[in-house]
Amino acid sequence: MQADIPQRIPVGISQCLTGAPVRFNASHKHSRLCTEQLGSLFELTPFCPEVAIGMSTPRAPIRLVGDPKAPSVVGTKDTRVDVTLPLQHYAEQVSQANPQLCGFILMQKSPSCGMERVKVYRDNGHPADATGSGAFAARLMARNPLLPVEEEGRLHDPVLCENFVTRVIVYAQWQALQRDGLSAAGLLRFHARHKYLAMAHHQGLYRELGPMLANLRQQGLQATATAYFARLMQCLKTPAQRGGHSNALQHLAGHFKHVLKPQEKQELSALIDDYRRGTIPLVVPMTLLKHHLLNHPDGYLVEQAYLQPHPAELSLRNAI
Repeated sequence: MQADIPQRIPVGISQCLTGAPVRFNASHKHSRLCTEQLGSLFELTPFCPEVAIGMSTPRAPIRLVGDPKAPSVVGTKDTRVDVTLPLQHYAEQVSQANPQLCGFILMQKSPSCGMERVKVYRDNGHPADATGSGAFAARLMARNPLLPVEEEGRLHDPVLCENFVTRVIVYAQWQALQRDGLSAAGLLRFHARHKYLAMAHHQGLYRELGPMLANLRQQGLQATATAYFARLMQCLKTPAQRGGHSNALQHLAGHFKHVLKPQEKQELSALIDDYRRGTIPLVVPMTLLKHHLLNHPDGYLVEQAYLQPHPAELSLRNAI
């Protein structure tokens, strides 16, 4: 029932978050959450777009200006400095040169690395009503639409952090499946293993996944697999809420209906209801389910990624 996770998953990260003094004022934004807690699972590869395109440290600050949907990145003091294209080109280079990356952690509010909600200014210097994305981040995400990407600040939200780590691990497992040689049997095993995980995240998209694999002999395997994984990652991008988790837990509990005593079934059902109401964390009913699985082994359930999608020592489900 241990998480099936490749060792040290390669993940990109804004270099300032690793403690490197590469910000415009020669400071850093070291994140112990990233380098210590998540760093035990991720092999962090740092990138600083500004330094990479030749900007000095320290340097004059830059900001987003213009249309929030497609802003330019220009100097705050000398607006003739425009680094939009260099930052976009660097995102292209990073994407092309690092296909091994299974996720990316970005620095929030940055005109280069901000994933969203980055302040955009009008040409007259006043803030625009809408916000935008950093030039590097926007191009990185456009170039890699399935790659799990998150901002460091959002990772302090337990639900968003657990969601990001889960997506990175599933992405890494998919990459491993591709490297080992895609087969119809392997694809079906992958889907079966992630069934309840998808169910917890998005009921509608979960229901679409199985039918996509119904006629593998009549469809192109690689094309079907590509479409399937895109839909799966879309499904997992929606953070699982208490209702989705409770639904998955109830389905899992159904596998024990013929082996548990009435009192045991009542206890498990009560804990799931308590979790749905928000009075206990997810780890409580999950622990009882695992206890019953140890006492009543089920080969299908043992393989379910949902029961242990990430290393237990990260304790990511203790606060959700």
